[in-house]
Amino acid sequence: MAEPVRFVVDGEQFDVVRDGCSIHHTWVSGPNASYGFSVGGSSALARTGEEIRSEIRAFLSGIDPGTGYLAE
Repeated sequence: MAEPVRFVVDGEQFDVVRDGCSIHHTWVSGPNASYGFSVGGSSALARTGEEIRSEIRAFLSGIDPGTGYLAE
């Protein structure tokens, strides 16, 4: 597993790690420890920094501000 790279998107901090055919995004500044999301598949390895930032923005847009988790 590679060392994490810190991304700051809309003021929120994420540690992003490439691991085989997956990219793991951990929301470091979020209210819930170790919460985040992963993207897998052969195309994950080719993601650019801008694509990763776009995926993080999409994730954040689905967060329920009351719970800090994805809205149901």
